[in-house]
Amino acid sequence: MIKRIKLRTLLLGGVITLLFLFLIFHIYKVQVVEGSMWLQLAEKRWSTSETFKSKRGTITDRSGNVLAMDAIAYNVSINPKLIHGAGIEDEVSEALKTILGMPEDTVNSNVNAKRDDGTYYSNRELRKGGWQIEKEVADQLKAFSDELKKKLSMEKKAADTGIYIEETYERIYPQHKIASQLIGYISIDGENKMGVESTFNDLLTGSDGHISYQKDGQKVQIAGSDVEYVAPKNGQKIELTIDADIQGYAEEALRSVVQQYSPKSATAIVADPNTMEILAMANMPDFDPNNYGDSDYSNMYNHAVGSLYEPGSTFKIVTLAAAIEEGVFDPDELYQSGSIYVPGDPNPIRDHNRYGWGKISFLQGLKFSSNVAFVKLGFERLGGEKLKAYFNNFGFAQKTGIEIPNEAVGTIRFQYNREIAAAAFGQGGVVVTPIQQIAAVAAVANGGELMQPYIVKSKTDPTTQTTIVTEPTTVRRVISEESSKLANEYLEQVVSDRIDGTGRNAYIEGYRVAGKTGTAQKVIGNKYSSDKYVVSFIGYAPVDDPQLIVLVIVDEPNDKNAGGSKVAAPVFREIMLKSLRKLNIAPNYENIAVEEGETPTEVMITTPDVTGMKGGLAKEKLKNAGLPFEFIGDGSIVEQQIPTAGTLVHPTQTVYLVTEQKENLSIPDLTGVSLRDAVEIAALLGVQLKIEGAGYVYSQQLIEDGKSKVLNIMLSPLKESEYYVDGTLDKADKDVTDGLDETDDGAEEQSTSGE
Repeated sequence: MIKRIKLRTLLLGGVITLLFLFLIFHIYKVQVVEGSMWLQLAEKRWSTSETFKSKRGTITDRSGNVLAMDAIAYNVSINPKLIHGAGIEDEVSEALKTILGMPEDTVNSNVNAKRDDGTYYSNRELRKGGWQIEKEVADQLKAFSDELKKKLSMEKKAADTGIYIEETYERIYPQHKIASQLIGYISIDGENKMGVESTFNDLLTGSDGHISYQKDGQKVQIAGSDVEYVAPKNGQKIELTIDADIQGYAEEALRSVVQQYSPKSATAIVADPNTMEILAMANMPDFDPNNYGDSDYSNMYNHAVGSLYEPGSTFKIVTLAAAIEEGVFDPDELYQSGSIYVPGDPNPIRDHNRYGWGKISFLQGLKFSSNVAFVKLGFERLGGEKLKAYFNNFGFAQKTGIEIPNEAVGTIRFQYNREIAAAAFGQGGVVVTPIQQIAAVAAVANGGELMQPYIVKSKTDPTTQTTIVTEPTTVRRVISEESSKLANEYLEQVVSDRIDGTGRNAYIEGYRVAGKTGTAQKVIGNKYSSDKYVVSFIGYAPVDDPQLIVLVIVDEPNDKNAGGSKVAAPVFREIMLKSLRKLNIAPNYENIAVEEGETPTEVMITTPDVTGMKGGLAKEKLKNAGLPFEFIGDGSIVEQQIPTAGTLVHPTQTVYLVTEQKENLSIPDLTGVSLRDAVEIAALLGVQLKIEGAGYVYSQQLIEDGKSKVLNIMLSPLKESEYYVDGTLDKADKDVTDGLDETDDGAEEQSTSGE
């Protein structure tokens, strides 16, 4: 018995010893052999981290107007497994349909989403309807989720509704369609698509930040634990050379021509010819990058850099410049217009007027846009080798280097004599892009230097606050300053000659404009079409100091008689005139188109309506219209304007803005004001008028007698701009009368086929 007890005790002791040894071994294994592994797992469980999203860089125009920016938005995802486990699938589905406006089938497919094995998914991102939603909608969904949590808690169920709302950023485009193809867009998945968004993606994209620390079971930071924090780094700010106002002018003008002629596409580029800063780059049709999914891909194409076409007669500017530089263009030399043969080709090259204009000068040939004149200059006098060298020197058949993706190259093909001859007037052997052409003509305008076009004015790093400004880049000199000056004077006559000039529809009263029309037959099935054209106009102003250059291209207008003069020139005129006023480029005033002995036509401007506007906005609107102004009163809102909206006034006419109606308002300087406006202002101010003469005010004197005020004004039949020299009346012009005749701008349109 005792022996059995001892044996049992020994056996139990041995087992306990073995267990103790096993425990020691296991502890050693866990704490020593596998210690680092278990420590990492523990730290992972204790640790928590939070990501701080970085903002994509802002894109602005040259004045700081935002074209693209990141704004706070919210993404919604759900947990179908948890939703069905809690039995709340019906409530959640109804909320998603009602609050997010999601279609029923989309909601059901996500809430009821299962794997192949029949189990529910634990995460579904609601990318269609629940992605990048606004705060107001997110707040409604959060309120629903909080109410549902309370209900689940009362029912003693898990208090997780399976609805998750994450703060993020969405890309928005405040100007909507403005410069949409140029800027590009960011997809819902964050992918950069075309334009500046694509080219400068590396600069625009920032890096996310995060914070990491250790927590206890209550998710409270453990005292003394390490905290790792990395701040988010936002993307760089890109300031474009684009002027949002000028871009708007270009797009508005193109919409009008699209509405009237229904072309396949229309393109306009506005630039500073001295630097080749792009002030506007517009294409129609266009799209809204905020709703890119609603547009066809063709609407997103940037024809200004990606489309190739035979330019037609606008290309004659390059041939003209080369001929002047080489000394083979004599404006007074005569030649026989109509048709011309080139060696090796039995078919003649004809002018768009098939019978020509008889024997005319080369300057007349330029104004008439004679193909024969340019075959003689380019093919016969310069020759194929030299002509091609000039074309290459002007930047054709090579990329300009503008910071936009998918820039096309174009070709210069000089294989046959007819190709060389046709290339001299913009068809046959040359295919170009709009950006190449405007850069080349800008070189003619600016004194002979080919400049690299660019769209980025500056780049700013938000972290270091350092700004890199883009400087203009001269590629090469292509012609001399003297040749440039002569070319400008000759091209001015294409516009200013209101009878013979094919560019007369681009004439702008008061400004010296140079330019050239183009009407190029399109190649359809290896043959030139008889009814499909690319029509264009390119020009610049003022001729004596070019500040703006504008190119307009309209592809296949639906009018078979629609040439560059009829279709493109008026679009050019609208864009150029508004842009000149926007940039405060003063008019020349004299009408260089009139014949000797005729009276020059004055520039007149229609006063815009600024009543009801704040003073600052009214100021900008009048400034853009090119009119001086003066405020009467200290109020913030314009209550009345004199002259009234819609009045045709001289550019020197001051518009008076009354910002408050009360006594003792100061009397402004009325010099140059018409009698009618002077009477209206005096009545407004409660001042009696004593009038001498008729016409416009040239002097005034206020006489105060007690409580009454009398304003003596002297009038003359002349406008201020006609008789004032340093503020005094020029007696020599005393007998000049008012009411000048305007030059007729409606001359009969000649055939533009082949311009």
